[in-house]
Amino acid sequence: MNGPSLALRQRSLGDLSAEFPLFPPLTRGCPKTSTAELAYPLEVVYDYAKVDRDLFTGPPGPDIARWSPLLPPLDAPTLGEGGTPLITFGDVHIKDESRNPTWSHKDRLNRVAVSAAVASGAPGVVVASSGNHGASAAAYAARAGLPAIVLASADSPPAVQAFVRSYGAKVVSVPVEARWPLLRQVVDELGYHPVSNQTATHTGHPFGPEGYKTIAYELFLQLGTVPAAVFTPTGYAELLYGVWKGFAELRLLGVADRTPRMFSCETAAGGPHAKALATGAPAAVVGLGPTDAYGVACSVGGHRGVAAVRDSGGDPVLVTDEDLRLAQRDLARAGLWQELSGAAGLAGYRRLRRDFDGPVVCIATSSGFKDVGVATERHPALEEPTLEDLIP
Repeated sequence: MNGPSLALRQRSLGDLSAEFPLFPPLTRGCPKTSTAELAYPLEVVYDYAKVDRDLFTGPPGPDIARWSPLLPPLDAPTLGEGGTPLITFGDVHIKDESRNPTWSHKDRLNRVAVSAAVASGAPGVVVASSGNHGASAAAYAARAGLPAIVLASADSPPAVQAFVRSYGAKVVSVPVEARWPLLRQVVDELGYHPVSNQTATHTGHPFGPEGYKTIAYELFLQLGTVPAAVFTPTGYAELLYGVWKGFAELRLLGVADRTPRMFSCETAAGGPHAKALATGAPAAVVGLGPTDAYGVACSVGGHRGVAAVRDSGGDPVLVTDEDLRLAQRDLARAGLWQELSGAAGLAGYRRLRRDFDGPVVCIATSSGFKDVGVATERHPALEEPTLEDLIP
């Protein structure tokens, strides 16, 4: 540990003067600035004057408590999240978040969000998720000794559902439109702590993106500088915003003199953040077409992603399933097997076709084992294999 949390309070991204105590976490958006059609998320404010700049020296390490002064209180035990490798891949760097305990970036969020559940005295954790988020929340809840309810869609990959159940979570497959009313009912009637969105446009857990800031801190130490650009797989944009905020804090603290340009990499089947940025709206909701990239297939956007791209001077990038499959294949052939959605950062960089004056980082978010259709194809044994059969 590097000292106690210096978190002070929550504030609205809709109006930075709208502030609230640190607890309880406002999991239904800002009560002052939100409307029925547009919900503004909250973020955590810290006592930056007390942050020791020596915090940003030395190796990152596999436990985000390494950065505890700049995180909300970490009352849930670690599973060893963070400290993931940065791997050179051609002309970019890949930040491989599949190396986290449940093989995705979501472990950083859930260490923080489940800590909030513990600190709040909640009897359990509830999440609406068909993939990485549900598995991660179930694992961190189990580690903290809390029961978890996971509301999954009926068409979520069976391997992922089995993964979630292995942690002892109650996994219930329900129609997509039923997930949010059920989530609210569990929160309101059972008192479970929600780690999923409950609002018309996305707000999610106010503490969640704070866990993602640690990616920015690690990148700064691993590169020895601030990258020129960061390409991030984007669903609800909590990851995108968290990484952006981490770099903004490094500049605020005088540790770095600049911030990177942030690029949201969304599936072309949806793209709510791209729509919001194109129209000047604070957030948007769009129709969602067919895509196998279920991890970033979101029709509902939020203000976090809009703010990160806009304030950093970045851009939204829409990628097709074909773009994603090509990036996924090329990463795998370099030893990095990613879920289709997890390859969106590299796919976005390739789709944009832009040069940058400095290092470029593509975040890869999740193991390929979580993809749709994994382990369903069988390859029959060869009865009399020859040497020619063995040649790649």
